[in-house]
Amino acid sequence: MRTLVIIILLSSSYAQELCNQFGYYTDYGYEFNNNAWGLYSGHGSQCTYIDGSNYSGVAWHSTWSWSDGQSNVKAFPYSGRQLPIKQIVNQIYSLPSTALWSYAGTDIRANVAYDLFTSSNMDHPTSSGDYELMIWLGRIGTIWPIGQSVGSVTVEDMQWNLWVGYNGDMKVFTFVAPEQRHHYSGDILRYFDFISNTQDFPPESQYLLTFQFGSECFTGDGALFTCHNFWAEAH
Repeated sequence: MRTLVIIILLSSSYAQELCNQFGYYTDYGYEFNNNAWGLYSGHGSQCTYIDGSNYSGVAWHSTWSWSDGQSNVKAFPYSGRQLPIKQIVNQIYSLPSTALWSYAGTDIRANVAYDLFTSSNMDHPTSSGDYELMIWLGRIGTIWPIGQSVGSVTVEDMQWNLWVGYNGDMKVFTFVAPEQRHHYSGDILRYFDFISNTQDFPPESQYLLTFQFGSECFTGDGALFTCHNFWAEAH
């Protein structure tokens, strides 16, 4: 059934073109953002196109070319599950999600990742938080997460390399797949459970602010990032 949904989404012409720096669109409880927040750290351009959306998931793609500022993220085009009610992490039952993606282009340096922010303040701006949880399904080219590697860990019967560090005052946990995982299906809450048990993340005091999936774009030419399907829920 999931495969059929993906085919339907990809067969539709895109409904929206987002080429402004923070071009934004919402549909069926999902949001989309071109989110070229770091464009002034390099040179280039980017557009994001919504290919389809319904309650079973969304499909979209981004085209971009970025140069210079090798160590700087130029953008994080994403789709996100809208969270009308902010919940404390340890009161969430599950965060099930699926993602299917592909990349093409020349000399691409980018990741493909889930990105979730939490804060003790439920009204905190959703562009950051007290903590950030990233899950890199793909690491393409010579890029590295924030902080230092604390070694190999197992979550959901899968191996990851866990990195821990700080982006300003925000503590960042990044689970990096040892090989690209073009398809993911699982429960993101299990990663919060892991850092709660091993890295002193306080789930009893942190509100979930975002539940996003996209790509951090560093440099490359003629890049095409395709999210064939992204589905997520918060219970």
